[in-house]
Amino acid sequence: MKNLKFGLFLLIILFGLSLSPVAFADNYSDTINIFKKSDATKSFFKTCYGYAVFPTVGKGGIVIGGAYGEGRIYEKGKLTGTVSLAKLSIGFQLGGQAFSEIIFFQDKRSYTEFTSGNFEFDATASAVAITAGAQAKAGTEGTTAGASAGPATGNYADINYSRGMAVFVHIKGGLMYEAAIGGQKFSFTPK
Repeated sequence: MKNLKFGLFLLIILFGLSLSPVAFADNYSDTINIFKKSDATKSFFKTCYGYAVFPTVGKGGIVIGGAYGEGRIYEKGKLTGTVSLAKLSIGFQLGGQAFSEIIFFQDKRSYTEFTSGNFEFDATASAVAITAGAQAKAGTEGTTAGASAGPATGNYADINYSRGMAVFVHIKGGLMYEAAIGGQKFSFTPK
């Protein structure tokens, strides 16, 4: 019970930090430029139908965890609305982390599916980290781990769309055992 209370306290602090003036100081164009400089995402900007960008997503937990972030959605380079990201999870997890996230939409169908109200990634969804760091995932499919040396190296496997979407994260700080994006829920508000 003590662990549960501490976990909830940690989540409240994490969400408070994600809403602090420092988080509001994040500029959407600066975040987009970070992703545009990455060899892993350059080609996606050239060919995508649209994208959603989140300058800061905060996540944390001890047994019970959560994540939250606010972003914008672009269709053919034009702002079409705002979007919020939320995730609640229960299971083995420990730590806290802040990251930027971008979701590319391959075509109008995937853009429309994402912006049709409430959208959720299924349990198998994962993201590609474009910053130096390690990621790990343990689940019913087994255990996986990977590492990335960052955007300057260009050391990425072929990355393709999955169900019309491709997701990339840029780790800003923190350490957390849990890297899956499955369970992220999005709420779109048109401009």
